[in-house]
This record gives sequence, structure tokens and C-alpha cells, in this order.
Amino acid sequence: MKKLMMATALAALATTGAGMAQTLPLQELPGSSERDYWLPEEVSVDGAVEAMQAVVGTTAVPIAVPVESPIRIALIYPSADVSDFWARAFLALTKRLDDLGIPYETTEFASRQVEHELQSTYATQVNQDGDLYDFVIFGPSELATQSDNIDKLSANDAFKTFVWAFHTPLKEAKEQPDNWFDFSSSFGAARMCEFVLERYGRDVTYALIRGIPGITDNQRSGEWADCVNANGGWTMAYEHYGEFTREGGSTGTNLITQAYPEVTFIHNANTAMAMGGMEALIAAGKAADIVSTGWGGTGLELEAIRRKELDATPMRMGDDVGAATAEAIKYHLENRAAELPYVFLGRILIAHDGMSAEEIDALEQEAFRFSGVAALNR
Repeated sequence: MKKLMMATALAALATTGAGMAQTLPLQELPGSSERDYWLPEEVSVDGAVEAMQAVVGTTAVPIAVPVESPIRIALIYPSADVSDFWARAFLALTKRLDDLGIPYETTEFASRQVEHELQSTYATQVNQDGDLYDFVIFGPSELATQSDNIDKLSANDAFKTFVWAFHTPLKEAKEQPDNWFDFSSSFGAARMCEFVLERYGRDVTYALIRGIPGITDNQRSGEWADCVNANGGWTMAYEHYGEFTREGGSTGTNLITQAYPEVTFIHNANTAMAMGGMEALIAAGKAADIVSTGWGGTGLELEAIRRKELDATPMRMGDDVGAATAEAIKYHLENRAAELPYVFLGRILIAHDGMSAEEIDALEQEAFRFSGVAALNR
């Protein structure tokens, strides 16, 4: 099947992620030897993230080379989940591509975040049909679980491979993808820690509704817990793995309210679990007694904060990821990929029930400037 009809694009597409694997890391930070992954600061040139954030935050500059055929994009991601992050990232991607003047065709392979085998099947299918695609965007259900699939996609020189929703390249990977796009869960955990310590003070007894064991939950739940323990003398009474599902959040919250009456704060590691937990607290008549927080600042979470049913969430400027991915496609086609940060990170701010409606609206307008502030029909 015919590839892109331009010499510059062909030259860009000839450079694979495997070449990047030979150059990592660019530098090693303290503690690197104790980690099985690299931090974004270890693999991106200083200033590259900030430069791309500036590009994404301004008006699009159309692509400088002709694109005679639509580029073909495969998206393998858990977009069937409760969180609207994936749908918004897709909308931001496509609208920014429109603004850049890049024609495209997309094929989506959707799953839920707990459907690891289904996602693996999709990855195998896309890899086998590699000549059908120019770019593959992979949103792993969990990074370690899908590491083999990232390897095989990255090794395929028929297309460029981008990873969404993770930002810690694994050291053991045989091949590395071309670029990563995410929000730093570590940064969000630190911001959330600062916020809750300032607002709720010291010596709080709390519970965790965790996701799936792995890097994402370690950062969102584990690093946040370490921070409040060390800096606020907080005490964890219970932790429950809810597998990033609404049902898991509901089940875990019910267990907490029944067996751990001393808990006054529940930390949820994603939108789905926060929604399930919120509903369980309301049903149990405990919503006024127990603080409940979410993760991500999705539309569902912001509506719950406006209703005073959810107390706070680390809010991603959600459209940054999709828009930055569109810009990365442009840079690859223009043979300017060396200017990209290897790991792009979007911004995270705290949204909470102490904010005015106008303040929440302003955050929402910025976060969803491409995908729109209205709830998505999914």
C-alpha cells in the first residue's frame, strides 16, 4: 500500500525508535540505578518539554512540507473506560492536525483498562498489518504488562510508535518507541500532597483506593502516601486495589466505611474509582464526613466538584497530550524529530471544591480548549 508521497516524510519515517534506545539515558539522576525505568529528565534535552508546551499553547503553524496522501494513524487505547481522557486526547489530536493542515485517517482499537489480553490482541493485529499505518499511538493498559507489545510495535519500521499516558521508558526494553506523551503522575502526587497538607493539616487517618499494581499506581498512590506520611504524620488504615474501575471504587469505599470508621479521607487513583467511591459514600450517608479525591480532572470529576460531592483532584490540562502528539507528527514529517522532547509532559493543577465556579470554568476552558468543555457523548 502506498506510503506518504514526499521525500522529507519518507526520510523522517525511516528513523525508528530502536535508534533512540541506543542513546538512553542522556543523563542519570540520583537513584537511577535503583529504578527499572528512566525519568523524563533523564531522556529529554533540557528545555525541550517547555518549548513544546509553548508550541502547543499557541496558534498552530501549518506543516511546511506537502502531504499528498492522508497519513494513517492507528490508536490502541483503553478508550472504553469511564475516564474521558482518551476521547479528549483523540479530539485534541485530530483538531490540531486539522489546524496544522495535515490530512489523516484514523483506526481505533478500543478496550477497557483491565482488558490486557484484548489490547495485546490489538497490538499484534496492528503490528502484522504494519504497512497500513504511518503512526501508531499506543495507550497501554499498564506499562509493565504491555511492555512486550511496546517492544514489538517499536521494532516495526513501517510506522512511528508513540506511547500515551506513560512517561517512564523501561530500561529493559529491547526497542524504544519514538516519543512518549503523558502527564507526570509523580508531579501530580506531589502537588496533591502539598494541597491536602495545607488544607487538612496533620495526623489524618486515610485509606487508598489503588488501581492496578504498576508504575502508574505506584506514583499516584504510593508516592502521594509516602509524602503525606513523611510530611504530615498521616496514617494509612487500609488500601484496596480497585483495578481502575467504578465497581472497584465502590466496593473499596463500602469496605472502608464499614470496617474502618476512623478513616476521614479516601484517596482514589483515577476517575472511575472516584466516581464509584463517591456514589458509595452518598449511598451510605457518609459524603459529608469523609473527604474523597479523584485523579485527572476529567469532566465527570469537575461536575462532581461543582456539586460538592468530590473534594479535589489533580487536574491535567487534558488536551495538551493530543495537541502535542499532532505537533510531533508534524515534526516527524518535517524531519525535525530531534527538536522534540523524548517524553512530553502536560501541565497539572489542583481543582477543588473551594474554588469559585468562575475559577473552575477557567481551568476547564484551558484544559479542554480543543475537545470542548461539554460532557462527551460516548
